[in-house]
Amino acid sequence: KTTVSVNLAMALAKTGAKVGLLDADIYGPSVPLMLGLKASPEVINNKIQPPVSEGIKVISMGFFYEQSQQAGIYRGPIISGIVKQFLTDVNWGDLDYLIIDLPPGTGDAPLTIAQTIPITGILIVTTPQDVAMNVAVKAIGMFNKLNVPIVGVIENMSYLECPHCKQHTHIFGKGGGQTVSEQFNIPFIGEIPLHPLIMTGSDIGKSVVISAPDSMNSLVFSKVAKTIAGRISVIATEMRAQQETESEQSNSNNSSSQTEAQNASHF
Repeated sequence: KTTVSVNLAMALAKTGAKVGLLDADIYGPSVPLMLGLKASPEVINNKIQPPVSEGIKVISMGFFYEQSQQAGIYRGPIISGIVKQFLTDVNWGDLDYLIIDLPPGTGDAPLTIAQTIPITGILIVTTPQDVAMNVAVKAIGMFNKLNVPIVGVIENMSYLECPHCKQHTHIFGKGGGQTVSEQFNIPFIGEIPLHPLIMTGSDIGKSVVISAPDSMNSLVFSKVAKTIAGRISVIATEMRAQQETESEQSNSNNSSSQTEAQNASHF
């Protein structure tokens, strides 16, 4: 998930969009490592100033651990408090996209975010095998209950391409993401291959989108980013239309109540 989040953020930023990246995996934050960021954020006027990588504003609990091997041991209410602080006390400025890298499953972090801010949509990231699909399905169920739109599903580590014959080997199985898409009637965004360039980029803090912009792997992320941007635009338009309709209905109801009150005062 974090690999997809980081490279998706990079791909969107390359289009000229203003992008923020929030690492909501409090127990095991890895976004700073994948972006090569080490400096702790400054606090100015009671606002956390997020470090910037390739134009992307970033916040993560990883910035606040004193040692790289330090473990995050927190109970649920503390997790919720940290996530809320990352949302409200960070100087995000004007963003086109705020990508939130969530931990697996249905824990405190995703629930807190859903209850704190309006979410345009959730992107489900899975690998092909049944175990990962089972976790993804639970996440879909939770966000459906919270009435949060699902942008689509991405299948990560879909296949390994032989560098010699170009044949695809499906190490973790095949078609898991497509199965989830069909089962829940949500768009299938695409497949991300298992490739050494992506792994190396994560380890050295240099996204493949930046380190190898013309590679097949970078182009895959760019294509996925374009598809997601289109989906988000449609969802955002539908959400605005719904809000306007609800606002008009509310104003109409208020007007009717005032009229009834005025009529009642004549008796």
